[in-house]
Amino acid sequence: MTRIATLLGGLLLSRGGRRVAGRHAGKLALATLAFELWQQRRRGVAPAKARPAGRSRWSGRRP
Repeated sequence: MTRIATLLGGLLLSRGGRRVAGRHAGKLALATLAFELWQQRRRGVAPAKARPAGRSRWSGRRP
């Protein structure tokens, strides 16, 4: 993670880097997230589940 922070910090210090970072902010965020997930899987850490198993949510219908 420190390499990415260093890279992004270097980008944000230059005017051209700020322009590029602003234009591609979503792509940079997705790439950072994907990199973190890849590192976690390499280390063997399982990602947290988004929802617990079972009923997902109330549909509004009565039983």
